[in-house]
Amino acid sequence: MAMKFEKTGDNTYMLDVCGYVCPHPQIYCKKSIEKIEEGDVLQVVLDNPSSVETIVQMCDQVGHEVLERKTEGGKIYLKIQKG
Repeated sequence: MAMKFEKTGDNTYMLDVCGYVCPHPQIYCKKSIEKIEEGDVLQVVLDNPSSVETIVQMCDQVGHEVLERKTEGGKIYLKIQKG
């Protein structure tokens, strides 16, 4: 199992942290957001529900916007725009 961070298009990135439990998903998410530019969008894929709340809280605190949040087939997808 490996964390995967990649550019998926112009100003869009994907972070796959499936298989990881707290606090790793939010640590990887924070580091990934630091690497991208303001206004860029990061799609985070994870399968640990408790990490979702922590990531959403972190975004609220530092001014990133959660554009989308959906669950599909046991995976949770968060679309975050860097503020």
